[in-house]
Amino acid sequence: MTITQKILAKHAGCNNLAPGQLIEAEIDLAMANDITGPVAINELENAVLGVKYPDRVAFVLDHFTPCKDIKSAENCSQIREFARKNGIASVFEGGNGGIEHVLLPDLGFIAPGELVIGADSHTCTYGALGAFSTGVGSTDMAYGMATGKAWFKVPRAMRFSFTGKLGSWVSGKDVILHILSKIGVDGALYKSMEFFGVGALNIDDRLTIANMSIEAGAKNAVFEVDSATKNYIADKISRDYDVFTCDSPDDYDEHISVDLSALRLQVARPHLPSNAVPVDEISGIGIHQVLIGSCTNGRLSDIRIAASVLKGRRVAEGVRCIVIPATQKVYLDAVREGLVETLVEAGAVFSAPTCGPCLGGHTGVLGANERCVSTTNRNFIGRMGHRTSEVYLTGPAVAAASAVAGEICSPDML
Repeated sequence: MTITQKILAKHAGCNNLAPGQLIEAEIDLAMANDITGPVAINELENAVLGVKYPDRVAFVLDHFTPCKDIKSAENCSQIREFARKNGIASVFEGGNGGIEHVLLPDLGFIAPGELVIGADSHTCTYGALGAFSTGVGSTDMAYGMATGKAWFKVPRAMRFSFTGKLGSWVSGKDVILHILSKIGVDGALYKSMEFFGVGALNIDDRLTIANMSIEAGAKNAVFEVDSATKNYIADKISRDYDVFTCDSPDDYDEHISVDLSALRLQVARPHLPSNAVPVDEISGIGIHQVLIGSCTNGRLSDIRIAASVLKGRRVAEGVRCIVIPATQKVYLDAVREGLVETLVEAGAVFSAPTCGPCLGGHTGVLGANERCVSTTNRNFIGRMGHRTSEVYLTGPAVAAASAVAGEICSPDML
């Protein structure tokens, strides 16, 4: 079996599983946010069901928070009241909040070998730590809260092997954009993307790659567990966990090798994440806004990269540069390191942790015909605002350099 199949087998109480098999499996965590949570709550309450395992449920209020309008405030109020009535302690917002897919791993909610569902498509992020995690609909979220279980069709799998090391400024964002450009938006449709030879990638790189596996249609992504994984979770969890490995490379439908040392900085052109090319092929395109943040690139390492590019420089006139730390801890660490000062002096503006602009919600929505370079994960038509706006996806180095130049460029072009 593959890593994914072994995790599912353990949670389904089976010795063996085959691709295509339908199973019901115990879940270790069910997560929802301020958009998907109220829908799941309504389903649960309409069915007059309770929460079976309150300690296996988490709500992260991050999409329209800090609340942008009355409806978003009411959604958050509904979640708080539901959590209070059902004894759910893990509700995160405001001073203890952040973007769900950065916050939960950092708080120790995810361990290797665990099974996680989330009412958000980018829940596949947690596979970076050797877990099976996947996005589900709000009805499945409700069922998971009520029963502690979820149903799955066992996916087939693709094997990705890395060689070499990343070059200057190149990060996990460039790796996944390159992969998407090769296999397309349906290249891993309902398959598990499993990654091996990952020693040259740090945990932040892996989280970003796993996060965007959904952009290839994958059911989930999972990385082999190594010393970097164990070091990352060492001070975060004390519970036992399982490390699974695949039985044989022959268990995979397809094998893809990626030479990290050959990768160049990538930019995904509108309107698909798979529409990626090296930055030098599209440099010079004028922009109106730069966004550095989100569940892909709002971590401390990303802000460090942006600050290193912007230090001693200024954001170009007519360009808005928005920086959104993914969690309160990331923000505080950035303050303590002087990164916030560097970026503000360069002309950037900071926001509280939120998903806001990534989905065209708030804190950086685009107007008609505006063009944005963004470190987010999707650049669909109208994703960040007006249908005629354009979003170019990239990593923090290119985003910061583009803010300085006022056009798409790499740090080496400044």
